[in-house]
Amino acid sequence: MRWRAFRAAVIRTWRTSLQFRTVAITVVLSGLAVTIIGGYMSVVIGGNLFSSRRDQVEAEHARATLLAQDYFANAVAADDASQLDFDTLSGDVQTRILSSTTSPGGTGFAMLRVPGQTTQFVMQPTQSRGFSSSVLSDGLRELVVKDSGRVYLQSVTLPSGAPGIVSGSLVSVPSAGNYEFYLVFDLSDAQQTLDFVQQTLAIGLISLVLLIGGVTWVVVRLVVAPIRVAAETSERLAAGQLEQRIPERGEDVIATLARSFNGMADSLQQKITRLAEVSRMQQRFVSDVSHELRTPLTTIRLAGDVIYDQREDFTPTTARTAELLHTQIQRFEILLADLLEISRFDAGAVELELEPVSLVRLVDDALESMRPLADERGSSLELVAKGGYYEVEVDPRRIRRILRNLLGNAIEHGEGKPIVVTIDSNATAIGFTVRDHGIGMTADQLDHVFERFWRADASRQRTIGGTGLGLAIALEDAGLHGGVIEVWSEPGSGTVFRVTLPRTPGAAPGESPLSLTPEDRDNDADAATAVEEVQDAG
Repeated sequence: MRWRAFRAAVIRTWRTSLQFRTVAITVVLSGLAVTIIGGYMSVVIGGNLFSSRRDQVEAEHARATLLAQDYFANAVAADDASQLDFDTLSGDVQTRILSSTTSPGGTGFAMLRVPGQTTQFVMQPTQSRGFSSSVLSDGLRELVVKDSGRVYLQSVTLPSGAPGIVSGSLVSVPSAGNYEFYLVFDLSDAQQTLDFVQQTLAIGLISLVLLIGGVTWVVVRLVVAPIRVAAETSERLAAGQLEQRIPERGEDVIATLARSFNGMADSLQQKITRLAEVSRMQQRFVSDVSHELRTPLTTIRLAGDVIYDQREDFTPTTARTAELLHTQIQRFEILLADLLEISRFDAGAVELELEPVSLVRLVDDALESMRPLADERGSSLELVAKGGYYEVEVDPRRIRRILRNLLGNAIEHGEGKPIVVTIDSNATAIGFTVRDHGIGMTADQLDHVFERFWRADASRQRTIGGTGLGLAIALEDAGLHGGVIEVWSEPGSGTVFRVTLPRTPGAAPGESPLSLTPEDRDNDADAATAVEEVQDAG
């Protein structure tokens, strides 16, 4: 668990810290570079040390071979071979050779009789104390026996585990035949020198990588610190703190960036302030106009009602005019009410008036109020209450308005087919759907369905008298409750609007208790399915 936590922390730091990422990449690449350089230098130094010792060993062995050959030849020439003690002579040669070698790692000596010889005299094989015949390979002995004019070398590992070199040559002893002459040299001193050099290289290169990492950290900190300040300042600007600026110091590139950023922030602040002021003026204009129109509209409505009540006394043309006037005045009143409500939403001056209400009863009341209109269009209204009978804290006026807007939309586009409202609930949410079987909408139309004053078919005649603000207001009302409105539609298969509200005010609604895609959807292979979820950003 600790390793996983550490790994997650490193990954998170890698993703979020430019300084850490830069230093890490620099250290890794520098480490790779110095590893390659250090390895190359170690190989070269080791090779040079070995070559130097090999040349030294070869020279010493050649000198020892000449010494032994001369000593045997001189001893036999000076005395009668029959009177010589060849074993004593071999010991003298060993003593002379070992005392004459200058190898700092010590020398081993061996002189072995070449097998298969028939000579007048025989000198027994001899070797120095501690000499191990295991260091002599068959290949080396074969080469020494075959060629008497050369010195052969072979790298070996001594019984002590230290590296060494075995050198061999052939020595001819008068009257006693040929003998294999071997010297073993211990290279521990060269290995110690190489280890010291490698250790020094490793310490130096690691120190160099750490130094590079430290320098990189300091340099990157100097560069990243202003960038971090710029990032923090931009976040504050995005959060609405338009007065935030980057400190300007010096005349380098960072200072130029700071001046450019601050100039951009000044321009942005001016434009945002101007746009905010224009928006406030527009909102105030809509609100003021809506309020101011109420008084003359009230007078016009009263006069229109009088004319409408007396339409039977008019000629057919005048009576029809009175009916049209009455209808448009009603639509004008609805439009003014919707404009006032939209202006309140834009100004953020809307508050919920929560009451414990049964959503089933609320939906049933809305259905009854819309039933005459549905009957007029030939659509039947059906309520399917799977749940939601308990009381929930909502603003009944706004929920009722959501229902009326969705039902009105369903009646308008339902083409006289049945309309079903379904209610259900779960542990976290309560929701309802409004399903019609009308003309439906395309995926492109679904992208605009909650836009203000948008109509799916601008050429289609409205019979209910909507303002084009109903769904936009419904979206705002649902968002005030912390809820969600989603829509599914297919051309020719109708439309489903689903409203999901939290059971507890202020909580997240979670998963909806109702499916958005209807179970009775038409099986049309050419139908295009589109689902859009829209949630209030506030």
